[in-house]
Amino acid sequence: MKKFISWRHPGTISIFRMDDRLLLIAMGVVVGLSSGLAALLLHHSLEFMLEFFYPFRNYWWSFLLPAAGAMLSAVFLQKIVREAGGHGVPEVIYSVSRFGGQMRFRSSFSRLVASCLTIGSGGSAGPEAPVVISGAAIGSNIAQFFFLNERQRITLLGCGAAGAVSSIFNAPLTGLIFTMEIILGEWSMVSIIPIAVASVAGAELSRTLRGNIIAFESSGSFTIGHSDLFACIGLALFAALASVLFTRTLRNMNKVSRKVPLPLWVRAAMGGAAVGILGFFVPEVMGEGYHSIHSMIEGLFQGGIGIVAVACLAKIVATGLTLGWGGSGGIFAPSLVIGSFAGLAYHRLLVLFFPSVMWVNEGCFALLGMAGMLSGILQAPLTGIFLILEVTGSYEVMLPLIIVSALSTTMTHYFEPASFYLKELSEKGQLLRPGTDSRVLADISIREVIEKDCISVHPGMLLREFLYTVKRSTRNYFPVEDPETGRFLGMMRLDQIKPYFFNSVMYDTVIVEQIMEANPETVQYDDDLTEVLNRMDQKGEFSIPVVSDGKFVGMISKATLLDKYRDELKVQTSHSF
Repeated sequence: MKKFISWRHPGTISIFRMDDRLLLIAMGVVVGLSSGLAALLLHHSLEFMLEFFYPFRNYWWSFLLPAAGAMLSAVFLQKIVREAGGHGVPEVIYSVSRFGGQMRFRSSFSRLVASCLTIGSGGSAGPEAPVVISGAAIGSNIAQFFFLNERQRITLLGCGAAGAVSSIFNAPLTGLIFTMEIILGEWSMVSIIPIAVASVAGAELSRTLRGNIIAFESSGSFTIGHSDLFACIGLALFAALASVLFTRTLRNMNKVSRKVPLPLWVRAAMGGAAVGILGFFVPEVMGEGYHSIHSMIEGLFQGGIGIVAVACLAKIVATGLTLGWGGSGGIFAPSLVIGSFAGLAYHRLLVLFFPSVMWVNEGCFALLGMAGMLSGILQAPLTGIFLILEVTGSYEVMLPLIIVSALSTTMTHYFEPASFYLKELSEKGQLLRPGTDSRVLADISIREVIEKDCISVHPGMLLREFLYTVKRSTRNYFPVEDPETGRFLGMMRLDQIKPYFFNSVMYDTVIVEQIMEANPETVQYDDDLTEVLNRMDQKGEFSIPVVSDGKFVGMISKATLLDKYRDELKVQTSHSF
């Protein structure tokens, strides 16, 4: 449908006529390019910092470098831009779930600076989550600038996230799938086209400025046999266990850190120093760790099973110390490194116990371990599958990739019902996916659906007087209030007191206090409507009184709530300006 677009803001005028879907696609290109540029800026900044600090790694005091980086990162976030540390992707999901995709402008650069300080100095984290936050904030703020509605704002937020991921990995399909599967949590045709275009724009910008580089391209191809496919079941179990261990380590590190009675910047410095000390013994834990992945996929990683297993566990601990104690960064890169270590260790165990079997090159199992680990911790198998395909170019491993990713996700879900990104939001009741009942009801307040046309009665009223009140009322509910204080005492419900109406002897002998419901179910102004509906269903109620400061203010009914629900659903799913 063609619509006339104007931005009613001082100094702006009507500009042009365009289909809103085409406009979203055009704006998606702009957002994709902008977020892709932010991703490349962080990538080159990290390369510069890692090369700059590399000569100092052999000095005894080098453990202070990640300590200083994490400390500065925490100070910048907490004191200057006033944002929380950690990986941050749940904040993007929460903004979609609860605030219609609204994000602060400072989020477009704050995590880039903080993660650059943390990772560039040697902290164990990845740059992917910071660029997702930055890209999402860019898309959100562009949408807010042009006064787009909620659905369009969420779409542009997704465009930013997709453009950032596709740019940093040179993986447009992964950018699209990650956004739809994790950030938005839905596959909508209205959103998928602009987000796909933004993802392509981000990838093309990366290819233009960096070249068409495949991040972990293998020098050879992998020939998968039947024994390798069967072994993928065990590898999926390995990856699932590593995912659970990684998830719980990050969570527990954060809990332990919060119990330490010291400022955040001091705790961040302590975690960074611990990572630096660990790096003396296991250098693979430092930074994002992509150099280790290259050597494992090429089959060049030195050391036996014990060394590989220690490196895997050390990377888990180092990432927990970095992110759990106040550093800034993402879990993508550590997950890939840990997964490749797990896959390599598993392959070497197979060779040890079944030396007569012709196994595929160990680099293939390192690659499959990456997919299993990422799929498990994110509980997003499509993201794991397509990311590994695009960053390695090894499309011949599609079948084992599917097996490992699907089984790892299923096994991890058994131990951790919610993914790492969604666990905290789910526990707090803040995970409200678009189009769900909880998301629609979250934008409706109890004040909006209160019915205030009820007639109050007092406890000393005779039944005869009450009958006259019923005659002039259109409601079946009558709140009972103290005539002196106005305090809510109970409810008179017609369906409960009908037997008294047919016995005229009781008209002048029974008072309201004797037959009223003294302790009815009530709700408050700030109660969650989803919970209110659940209580209605459990109690078999169609209307519940609303009480504030001990006084009756009105009734909330399912009928009125349903009408408001339909109106709100139309607003949230509207695609026009």
